[in-house]
Amino acid sequence: MNWNGRKLLEKFLPSVVQFSEGQADIYVADNNSSDDSTEFLLKNYPQVEIVQNETNGGYAKGYNDALARINADVYALVNSDIEVTEGWLNPVIEEFKKNRKTGIVQPKLLDFKDKSKFEYAGAGGGFVDFMGYPFCRGRIFMELEKDKGQYDDSANIFWASGACFFIRSEIYHQLGGFDEDYFAHQEEIDLCWRVQNEGMEVRYVGGSSVYHVGGATLRESHPRKTFLNFRNSLFTIAKNVPKRYVFIVVLFRLLLDAVAGIKFVVELRPIHTWSIIKAHLSFYAHLPTMMRKRRKLSFKQTRYFHCFSIVWQHFILRKKKFSDI
Repeated sequence: MNWNGRKLLEKFLPSVVQFSEGQADIYVADNNSSDDSTEFLLKNYPQVEIVQNETNGGYAKGYNDALARINADVYALVNSDIEVTEGWLNPVIEEFKKNRKTGIVQPKLLDFKDKSKFEYAGAGGGFVDFMGYPFCRGRIFMELEKDKGQYDDSANIFWASGACFFIRSEIYHQLGGFDEDYFAHQEEIDLCWRVQNEGMEVRYVGGSSVYHVGGATLRESHPRKTFLNFRNSLFTIAKNVPKRYVFIVVLFRLLLDAVAGIKFVVELRPIHTWSIIKAHLSFYAHLPTMMRKRRKLSFKQTRYFHCFSIVWQHFILRKKKFSDI
């Protein structure tokens, strides 16, 4: 996926081409860029096919529009700030071949800026707690583990990072792809949840490694990112949490969001508090739509959480590693 990312394409596309040719057809989905991205591709990478979207509909709509025009058994959705490694596709292809229940796969996600550490966006595979807060093997909140081979395994996970996300095309189209109401951020968690509710598995394959810059689209401190993360997280739990839990989970999340808003004020970052308020207003406006979508879902996955509260585990009990939880 590309949007005004000429510099990122110049830096990271070479590794994708070098280590994927002969095993995969390579496409760049362009979200109506206004820079010279497409000219750069046409001149330097004639073997790469450009799928031109008419608008910048964000991550969700961008991929939905592009993948509607691509025929493949498995889609590999790779951010433009990902560096892949030699042999990265082999373990993933093998996973899909040997396990028909595998719907989605994530490789090991390491930090491009410090390759000894896991990367924030997905690390060694994602999970959620009872309240729907996401965390990863190798990353709990801002605490990043060093890669010491502890997540070189293959394992079931709850969600896979959208930074490098493999999915069977059949299940992708069966479920209608990403939810375009999200625009960007956390739509992969929603799709992973829906895939599991259909009886499929989300897998992590540590034999495949990639490096992610992260924050190349929106910085972690950007108010827009705060808005999208808080709102979209509420979208996800309202749609997917089982019926017997959903009311209490949404209620507690709204209260905890209020606490986060107060914390931003104390830290003299009131613009993020305003982002949370706007996120809640947008959530209320979209709630009827989310409820209509919820009624269409299967709920085969009832035990969705890895622990009751990752907030309690990390901030109160001071646990910093996934293995401690």
